[in-house]
Amino acid sequence: MNILGISCFYHDSSAALLQDGRVTAAAQEERWTRKKHDIAFPENAIKYCLQEAGITAREVDAVGFYEKPLLKFERLLSSHIETFPKSYKAFVQALPGWVTEKLRIPGILRKKLKYDGKVFFVDHHLAHAASSFHASPFNEAAIFTADGVGEWTTTTLGHGKGSDITLMKEINFPHSLGLLYSAVTAHLGFKVNNDEYKVMGLAPYGKPTYYDQFKTIIDVKEDGSYRLDMSYFTYHHGTRMLSRKFEEKFGPPRKKESAVEERHKDIAASLQKAVEEAIFKAVNHLHALTKTKNLCLAGGVALNSVANGKLTMMTPFKNIYIPPAPSDPGAAVGAATAVYHLLLGKPRVATMEKADLGPSYSHEQIKQFLDNRGVKYTELAEKELLRTVAKLVWDNKVVGWFQGRMEFGERALGNRSILANPCNPEMRDILNLKVKHREQFRPFAPVVTAEDAAKYFDADVDVPFMSFVYPVKEAMRKKLPAITHVDGTGRLQTIRKEHNARYYGVIKEFEKLSGIPVMVNTSFNIRGEPIVMTPEHAYLCFTGTGIDYLAMDTFLIKREDNPKDTWDSESLAKD
Repeated sequence: MNILGISCFYHDSSAALLQDGRVTAAAQEERWTRKKHDIAFPENAIKYCLQEAGITAREVDAVGFYEKPLLKFERLLSSHIETFPKSYKAFVQALPGWVTEKLRIPGILRKKLKYDGKVFFVDHHLAHAASSFHASPFNEAAIFTADGVGEWTTTTLGHGKGSDITLMKEINFPHSLGLLYSAVTAHLGFKVNNDEYKVMGLAPYGKPTYYDQFKTIIDVKEDGSYRLDMSYFTYHHGTRMLSRKFEEKFGPPRKKESAVEERHKDIAASLQKAVEEAIFKAVNHLHALTKTKNLCLAGGVALNSVANGKLTMMTPFKNIYIPPAPSDPGAAVGAATAVYHLLLGKPRVATMEKADLGPSYSHEQIKQFLDNRGVKYTELAEKELLRTVAKLVWDNKVVGWFQGRMEFGERALGNRSILANPCNPEMRDILNLKVKHREQFRPFAPVVTAEDAAKYFDADVDVPFMSFVYPVKEAMRKKLPAITHVDGTGRLQTIRKEHNARYYGVIKEFEKLSGIPVMVNTSFNIRGEPIVMTPEHAYLCFTGTGIDYLAMDTFLIKREDNPKDTWDSESLAKD
């Protein structure tokens, strides 16, 4: 049985294919179009999923869509009528998208895919819950979802057992942890639905001196339920997110690309503390309701890896699962599993232990690309490749690492990564200068072999999808300066040999040279671009930046041996 899951028209459009209960393919549309967080109908991602499975749209048994558009449109109408005439401009801007796309999903499927089968519209937060619980290793678990907003819901407390999911409690729009975080992201001069993680990275540089002010804005009860004082916000009726009243309390908004002041750092720290308090109270109440030791998280708020890393310390939960794409891209997976398990009553048969669900390119395809382009390269045996790359990284070279199937989700996890030396205190500046061109306050993430993680980090769970921030052990911080954030933490990924032997192998070779089985792992892209997908994407990013070497399959390419190419998103999308 083939179930196609789709998420689109808000941000991070994606598609996923479930075959007999197993996710066999999943990808975000942005990887093809090269438009970061692309909202368009995921035509390319769908075509890939079908092609990967060797089927056509006519062989799809059902489609699961990640929300209920009519219910969401009801919320839009209700909110704008309630706040009219303030809402007039925002409503006029939003209406065309609903008329032409968001209310016409079956018609779009028929037109673009020639699919005439069943389409099931899954409640948005149920899709989030399913994306985590159905992929988890747990037969029973508590479920916490939180994001900006689905149809009406912004936060849920749920329980999963077997294949069933029950959402027990919810908080509705306009009260939202996700929208609170996004609104402050905008106030701090960053982009909404894109840069919230920058605010999280900025928070450790500040002090929570505005915490009391935030407590007047968000009223959190002991059971984790909360309400926002909406006089500080305009997102429920306007095109801006915050009111003048917020600016009077916190100061004027930061202009984009301007200097980050202490005030901005303190606002970020205070916001992080306030949101963490709401999360921990809600999750503690959830434990009291479910009496289980297992917890599944999903929704955009589950990308707050700093809060995630504190959950086992601040709550009674012992085991936590967060999928590789907890926000809207992963809702495509959840929509498919909800149809399969909840609507069709099929039992669970698989967990999601790896995120390599995207396109791959064979040794022959990569060689043909390199030869056709006239690229100078060296072809190495497997063991020689691992030893050579490890030595390059130890010698402080920056290496693009392009292997196997592209990862699904927000993180690069060892197939479309950039690798670097974590022991060099200058490596963060080197990476920012040569490749990333991003804010200096943002940390770089470590990858560590799973069996060695506890030696270097105060980590209490396996973290294959880089979803948790944990303290770097104090004795190791001087040895790992490139991945140790200002507060002594790192957002780590643990890797096991059975999950990615080549990635694991290069880290173990690096250990032979450095004594440390840890590397810097950052996503293979430049600021403002999606992660690379194809050999051409990787090569153009490599030659258009200061990356020293590119390891593509078993081919090693030296930047100095090859001319610079122009990194052009529009031409890549056309190709």
